[in-house]
Amino acid sequence: AAKVLRETLPQVRKPFQVYSSGGMARSVHGTAYTRLFDEEVLSVVNEFSDDFTPAPRGFNGATGLYAGEQDMFCFLIDENSRIEIREESFAPGLFVWTSEVGKRSVGISTFWYQHVCSNHIVWDAIDVVECTRKHTANVHRCLNDMRSAIENLIAVRDQRRDAFAKTVDVAMDTRFAESRDEAIAVLRRHGLSADLLDETHSSREYFTVFDIVDAITRVAGRLQNAGDRLLLDARAAALLTLAA
Repeated sequence: AAKVLRETLPQVRKPFQVYSSGGMARSVHGTAYTRLFDEEVLSVVNEFSDDFTPAPRGFNGATGLYAGEQDMFCFLIDENSRIEIREESFAPGLFVWTSEVGKRSVGISTFWYQHVCSNHIVWDAIDVVECTRKHTANVHRCLNDMRSAIENLIAVRDQRRDAFAKTVDVAMDTRFAESRDEAIAVLRRHGLSADLLDETHSSREYFTVFDIVDAITRVAGRLQNAGDRLLLDARAAALLTLAA
């Protein structure tokens, strides 16, 4: 540990803070860092998300709460608000996350998902809305952002559901590209890999916007890290604007 500190701490003469727990140092930060504990975030979620419940236990006994040494994720779903769009089924869900040691920002993401498999990977998360804040002096303001996001998700659930259903329905008919080559060019313009086309279930010569969005979320579902999955799901949701 001493060697790690010698090699990684800045050599400039600036103060820093050390966070310790149980007699062990958990993290080292500059003085601008402000800590937000997991309990503070979860208390807001517990207070304002009455309509949401943890995902069913997975094959390994895990629920919707994932807390480790570096970060925390909480995943809740609202199965009672599931809707059917053609042959697809969607339900609202939300993620909240933070890190007591500065591993990642603190934030909340609300979305629609198609289903959750037994290890709680979120498959086909669509229409992702996210707000984040860094762990700086005003980090506790994000708790109000979380309250607002959850309250808004509940308050406008019917309105949001109808708008979402209309968007997805249009996306299922809107052409993303007329050929594979054209689809590759469009994907690259959006900073996405052409390999995504191999994930589509389209038997047509052309690809719809929903084909591509669905393919991206399938890839995201196989990523091990929840933060990486969330990032890719957000990029998929952004493509739905092409069907607006």
